[in-house]
Amino acid sequence: MTDASRSSEKDLLAARYQNDLPLPEGPWNDVIAALLSHRSVRSYKPDALPAGMLERLIVAAQSASTSSNLQTWSVVAIEDPAKKQVLFDVTGGQRHIKQAPVVLAWLADLHRLEVVAAHRNRPHEALSYIEMLLVAAIDAALAAQNFAVAAESLGLGTVYIGALRNRVDVVADLLELPSNVMPVFGMCVGYPDPVRPGVIRPRLEPGAVLHHETYQRDRQLPAIKRYDEVMSRWYAEQGIKAPESWSGQSADRVKDTEALSGRDVLSEKLRQMGFGLR
Repeated sequence: MTDASRSSEKDLLAARYQNDLPLPEGPWNDVIAALLSHRSVRSYKPDALPAGMLERLIVAAQSASTSSNLQTWSVVAIEDPAKKQVLFDVTGGQRHIKQAPVVLAWLADLHRLEVVAAHRNRPHEALSYIEMLLVAAIDAALAAQNFAVAAESLGLGTVYIGALRNRVDVVADLLELPSNVMPVFGMCVGYPDPVRPGVIRPRLEPGAVLHHETYQRDRQLPAIKRYDEVMSRWYAEQGIKAPESWSGQSADRVKDTEALSGRDVLSEKLRQMGFGLR
């Protein structure tokens, strides 16, 4: 390993954790460095993606693992400003949706299996169970993460948009989705604005999420307290108005149905879209 790569390893680990604990040790390579370099990009240049770029990234997405090779996901690429405006409104005015050259709607897609079963004149009762929707949502997430990592390797930036679920019915109508297809999340894709390229956001220390043999409940509160301190410093360094604390902000996100931003009626909307949810 070169001195430069060692410096990169130390710098990236320090940026990712920003605490006084010893940095995690272990093997290192360019793939791990690329993953640790991830940052959400919320400001984009107007440049369109080069011809073939989207298609090549979809090939990378399709190379992700998929449960039983069912491939229960699809994605809609959106460039139309009018459609972006609807997504902008649905998500509470996230300006990067209108700014990015492409917005992707990642879909849990059980409709394709409906088509397969109908073509074979076979029943498809299992599609009405929550398990199949969970399989499809996981498939979509795995594919999207492959896409994001591949995009970043080519100099693009991405940011996930969970707020597409605020009004899944509106998004479904906008994209003319058939029954048994759900928008799981969106993703902005484009070239980062060099003035606002995004920064690495610290994460909980590894000991908070890595457990051996059994779940270590006693680690949680000390790790959370340390992370609150890390995030308070990070917000101050970035000149961002800090919330009360990471834990306080997170607690607010789960305190009541209002905090779900319309997603408290998600099961009702999904049933209207053809999902059984049994």
